[in-house]
Amino acid sequence: MLDEDDGKDRETNSRDRESNLETGEAENEGGEMKNKLHTESEESSGENGSESAESGKNYGVDGTADKLKHVGKEANLTEEKNGKNQDEHLELSADHNIVESKENNQASNEILPAGAQSEILTETTTQNGAWSTQAVESQNEKKSQQSSTSSKNNDHHWKLCKSTAGPDYIPCLDNWQVIRKLPSTMHYEHRERHCPDEAPTCLVPLPEGYKRSVKWPKSRDKIWYYNVPHTKLAEVKGHQNWVKVTGEYLTFPGGGTQFVNGALHYIDFIQESVPEIAWGKRTRVVLDVGCGVASFGGYLFERNVLAMSFAPKDEHEAQVQFALERGIPAILNVMGTKRLPFPSSVFDLVHCARCRVPWHVEGGKLLLELNRVLRPGGYFVWSATPVYRKGPEDVGIWQEMSRLTKSMCWELVVVKKDKLNNVGAAIYRKPTSNDCYNKRSRNAPPLCEESDDPNAAWDVPLQACMHKVPVDSTKRGSFWPAQWPERLEKPPYWLNSQVGVYGKAAQSDLTADYSHWKKVVSQSYLSGMGIDWSSVRNVMDMKAVYGGFAAALKYLKVWVMNVVPIDSPDTLPIIYERGLFGMYHDWCESFNTYPRTYDVVHADHLFSSIKKRCKLVAVIVEVDRILRPEGKLIVRDNLETISEVESMAKSLQWEIRMIYSKDNEGLLCVRKTFWRPTEEEPIKSAIV
Repeated sequence: MLDEDDGKDRETNSRDRESNLETGEAENEGGEMKNKLHTESEESSGENGSESAESGKNYGVDGTADKLKHVGKEANLTEEKNGKNQDEHLELSADHNIVESKENNQASNEILPAGAQSEILTETTTQNGAWSTQAVESQNEKKSQQSSTSSKNNDHHWKLCKSTAGPDYIPCLDNWQVIRKLPSTMHYEHRERHCPDEAPTCLVPLPEGYKRSVKWPKSRDKIWYYNVPHTKLAEVKGHQNWVKVTGEYLTFPGGGTQFVNGALHYIDFIQESVPEIAWGKRTRVVLDVGCGVASFGGYLFERNVLAMSFAPKDEHEAQVQFALERGIPAILNVMGTKRLPFPSSVFDLVHCARCRVPWHVEGGKLLLELNRVLRPGGYFVWSATPVYRKGPEDVGIWQEMSRLTKSMCWELVVVKKDKLNNVGAAIYRKPTSNDCYNKRSRNAPPLCEESDDPNAAWDVPLQACMHKVPVDSTKRGSFWPAQWPERLEKPPYWLNSQVGVYGKAAQSDLTADYSHWKKVVSQSYLSGMGIDWSSVRNVMDMKAVYGGFAAALKYLKVWVMNVVPIDSPDTLPIIYERGLFGMYHDWCESFNTYPRTYDVVHADHLFSSIKKRCKLVAVIVEVDRILRPEGKLIVRDNLETISEVESMAKSLQWEIRMIYSKDNEGLLCVRKTFWRPTEEEPIKSAIV
């Protein structure tokens, strides 16, 4: 992100995103950039760079040859000859200049001309402008950590984190110094975020016997036992058809308490009960509460539906870790005392199958939080024993839920029994107008104050109130999004009057951003970085803006966690409107996920921004924590930051797969290895 003064100086460039691309220089042998390093980003703002290939060289628009460094040495880039076998691609290696992969199952990759790589370095600087951020919207946000971070961190002495959680250490969820002092855990306060005063800079150890994850879609049915060595869940839930130990694998029959005859049968049962749900068309983005091992979300992919699944840490022994290892989207979170890290009115459907959440207590505070994140006209599917059993406790809960949902103006669309699975579901619909609210005899639950921002979601306490439904036709939530997949490319109707984060009219800004990322992904990311995308399943974009990177990957069998930093323009509602998903986060703190959960992590001009608030080394350590061994980190940033990240990556024994520079902009692709240090560093806050 630009400083405010810089943003004003370059406002015209950011708005137009058009300029000529100048000469790019490769990194030299000594690891120093030939380009002069600057303390502030001087980003090239061209959207499209001209390129040519003459006499075996590639030229920028000024006719000067660009240079590209792959794995420590400059690669000679030659024009592709007519009739050349397209399958004869080159793989990047850390031990040789450019060699074929040693792994038989890794796809070969072509190195694209430097001119094509230049497209990656076009202007991507965002301006907050009139856009609000989570740091502003959320009244109770944590105070940001402050530190000076200009050092290049050339000399790192890495140690292993010694904690009670061992290889599953999550700094903000394993802070036992705070947890043991909590006055109450009645509302799951012990499962909420409690970040240490200083982010750790040690490395999380690997589980003994860890190996490369099973590829999708086989991973949906089985994962390596030693990658997630938690037998307790298999022991507790084995009889319910959740997970079983089968030799060196943990296997997932696809059943569970709700899915005796398979998750797909259950998914189809829901749509048969309410055809208007229309999986993969009207209903695209789902929130799954208390997700178990996430078979529901895993099989919704068969219906072109994305499910954001969540559950607390350590309930049923690492169920979210199972989900992520299977290649199914999931995060660690709890219905406790804070709002969920999502904007209002973004989920098309919310699902709870025996999720063990007491929706009816304390004025329905937890159900009212679901009401906040559910779209007007969206459905809540409640498949729990009070729906289909007649015991005294179940009947009592059903009566309380009936009173609560009626007072919330939710329409009970249907209660239906699945005779094959012997379970049932009650399906409710959130209102699309305020008529019912205005006609209620009692203001209970109360409507929220006009000053209450429904989109403020970072570290904001829950409130037992409801926000009015937007009725202004120019406001988000007044109309349902276009059907999938049209909604991915069609700019939302409510962006008409806004200016985009790059300075153009918002709808044009979004369209240009999508075009840019499609070009970057197709011309470089898919074939110029040595990434075998057939082995990639879990992807994270650490600074997603409009979700253009994720949208450009739509034809791959991957899912992307789009993260909108709390100090960036609040574009997360746009991401959901496009049929994608994501969450808010502060990258000065640890992410709510287990270690080793992502195959590719993408950081576009994030690190240069975040190091103004906290130590860059701690952020890179967090990337190391969430990235799987052999996973890739792709960084786009100014040269000073690229140099710092490269230095740290080398000290971590990561492989430098490709590095490229042009003007003051750089691109870096590195691969994490299995290397771990041997010396330990006790983490006092993380030891029980």
